[in-house]
Amino acid sequence: MIKNIKIQNNFNQRLDKYLKQKYTSLTQGFIQKNIRKKNILINNSITKANYLIKLNDELKILNYHEKLYKNKIIFKKDIKISKETLSEFKRSIIFENNDFIVLNKWSQIATQGGSKIKTSIDHIIKNINLHYRLVHRLDKETSGLLLIAKNLNYAKKLSFLFKHKEITKFYIALCEGIPKNNSSQVKLEIKTKKLKIEDTLTNYKVINKNKSISSILFNPQTGKTHQLRIVSKNLRCPIIGDKKYNLYSKYKKENLMLHAFALRFTINEKKFEFISNLPDDFLNFIKKNNLKINKDLKHYLNGF
Repeated sequence: MIKNIKIQNNFNQRLDKYLKQKYTSLTQGFIQKNIRKKNILINNSITKANYLIKLNDELKILNYHEKLYKNKIIFKKDIKISKETLSEFKRSIIFENNDFIVLNKWSQIATQGGSKIKTSIDHIIKNINLHYRLVHRLDKETSGLLLIAKNLNYAKKLSFLFKHKEITKFYIALCEGIPKNNSSQVKLEIKTKKLKIEDTLTNYKVINKNKSISSILFNPQTGKTHQLRIVSKNLRCPIIGDKKYNLYSKYKKENLMLHAFALRFTINEKKFEFISNLPDDFLNFIKKNNLKINKDLKHYLNGF
C-alpha cells in the first residue's frame, strides 16, 4: 500500500525525526533502512534521513502498512516553564497581533529543544499555546528578532516569505579587527556539517571602528548556519565572543556580540519593519571600549 502525505506542519525538521514523531513505534534503524531502500520518497525523489522537510513537501511511503507504521501513545513529561522565564519572554515581545509575534530574543536561550536543552523558545511558546509555531531560528548565543506564527495560516505565509527570500534581515556585530573595505558584498562557499558546499551571499558595511574593534551591519542574502560568523572570520575580523570561530580572542569572557536587530517584509500587501534595541552586554561593551553607536538604530538602514 502507498501512503501519500503532504507536509502541512512540523516542517523545518529532519525527515527521520518527523517520521519518528508521526509513527512512534518505528526505530531509527527501520527508518534509515527504508529510506536507503527507496521505500520512503520526498517529492517522488530518493532522499536521506537528514533531509529537512519543507512546507508542502510530498512524502510518499511505498511499503506503508498499519502494522509496520503504527503509532503508540507516548506520555511525555510536560516541560515546566519558570515564572521568571515566562516573564522574560513576555517582556521581550516588541510586537504582537492576532497572527504573529515579534520577539527580541535574549542571548543564551536556544530557539528549539534538543537532548541537552532544558528550556527553549519553542518550549515556552508551546506552553502558552500549542498552535504557536517557530518559522525561523537564531543560534542560542545570538540575540535579536525572532518571528513566531500564532496559527497555521501565518506559519505557512511567513515560511513562504523566508523560503523565497522576501524577508530582509539585518544584524549588528561587534568584531575583533577591521575589514579591508568599509562596505562590500561577500560571496563565500561554506562547508556544512554534512560536508556539503553551500553558496552564501552577504552585504555589509562598517558603521563604526577604533584601532582594533569594528561594529558592522550585516545584511545576509542567504540564510546558512553560522553564515555571518564564518563571513566575519573570512574578513579577518571575527565576532567578539565567538567561541567557535574566534579561538584566539582576547575577549573570551564576552557573550557572542551578534544581534539580529531589524526585519522588513510585506504580508497581505501590508509593509512591516521592526527594529530591536541592543542588549545590555552590547551597550556595556561599546561604552567600555569607546565605540560610538547611534541611539536611532534605524539610521543604519539608510542605503539598504
